[in-house]
Amino acid sequence: AVYEGKIVSEQELTALLQPLLTQNSRNLVLFLQDRLSIDDFTYFSESYGNKNPFQNQLNKRLTDFLQEILQSSPSSLVLPAVDCKATKYLLNVLQESGDWKLTNVTNLNVSQLEVNASHPNLLVVQLPPLASDLKEISTLEAIAENDKIIGRVTMDLQERGIHFSVIYTAVRPSRISRRTDVVAELRRQLMAAEEEESSSYPPLNVTIGNDTCILFYASNFSLKANNSVLIDLTNATFLTQNVDISASECSDSNTTLSLKYTRPVNGISSLEIRFLMTNKFYEVSARRWSTLDSVEIVQDGEKLAKFIVSGISTPAEYSFHCQLVGTSNLYPARLDRDPTNNEAKNWDVFISNLQIQGFNIINNQFSYASDCTGFFTPGIWMGLVTSIILLWILTYGIHMIMQLTTNSRFDDPKGPALSVPQTE
Repeated sequence: AVYEGKIVSEQELTALLQPLLTQNSRNLVLFLQDRLSIDDFTYFSESYGNKNPFQNQLNKRLTDFLQEILQSSPSSLVLPAVDCKATKYLLNVLQESGDWKLTNVTNLNVSQLEVNASHPNLLVVQLPPLASDLKEISTLEAIAENDKIIGRVTMDLQERGIHFSVIYTAVRPSRISRRTDVVAELRRQLMAAEEEESSSYPPLNVTIGNDTCILFYASNFSLKANNSVLIDLTNATFLTQNVDISASECSDSNTTLSLKYTRPVNGISSLEIRFLMTNKFYEVSARRWSTLDSVEIVQDGEKLAKFIVSGISTPAEYSFHCQLVGTSNLYPARLDRDPTNNEAKNWDVFISNLQIQGFNIINNQFSYASDCTGFFTPGIWMGLVTSIILLWILTYGIHMIMQLTTNSRFDDPKGPALSVPQTE
């Protein structure tokens, strides 16, 4: 029995999956989405009628099951859910639970995938991310496309006579309960899980020998090609670590973080992203400073897009942190397109909650972070300017009031008319 709104922890999730891992059929397909909640199955299926995005057999069966529970319940329900931190470590739990042959399916072409039925197989299917603008219609269309992918993959495996089990989950929840009648403890747990999301997986580290020389972390790491194709590299970089970092280089003065991806999306066979950092001594400040000088994107080993970085520097002993980094002019740390490089015009970069360190790493952990936000933020400047204007108006008003004078003589209606010389 589970209580209202129960949050399943990592240990409980492992216990729940144990029968699935010990059964005869040892082929497991993990469909991993960027965000998903139980409410999505009931909300989208009921709100849009015939436009129900869940049409494949597995998701449709789950949707019907949830609706049946809700309709048969005498009162409103808050269904149990899985802690988002537990789902982030789900892949590690599955890998440690048995001798799996791990296969990352990125091009979603399962017909060319070789599955050895005599050996346990773990297929990880990275589903395309949902729309970033959080509009319901665009989210509905994205979920419908992912539903088609799930149906196509499972149908192909069934036609090939492969017995398998399916897990459909996401890295983080898409909906957080805001009901006032939900238990306060539940709400606090959900809010805490939402706030601690950025620290739920470890940073990417580059180790040469026994020493870690580069640490890299981001809560969202995405690119957009030709203003149309969105490439979300967050899961591949930090969760599944389906990235090649062997080309990274480290030294006392220059460091290069190289991230290579194979077929991140259809149409791109390979993609490499380089972060070039330097460590120099500056006489004015009498200390060494670490600077991220440029970012390069290499597509298919030929097309090079170069970005000049502005505003990313920190004392050499510190790490650098910034909430928003990218090509947008609104970001505090910008990646400016190199005017001599035409390929840079085809790319946009979006990085959220970036933290990077390429020098002086101790105990494989980030050092104290130097944040990109200065002391005088735009909000502080606007507050100061507004206060100065209001203070000037008040001072001018007080000055004008002090200049007012009263008459020293008054006209008496019973006496002669009062004559005031012009000199007065």
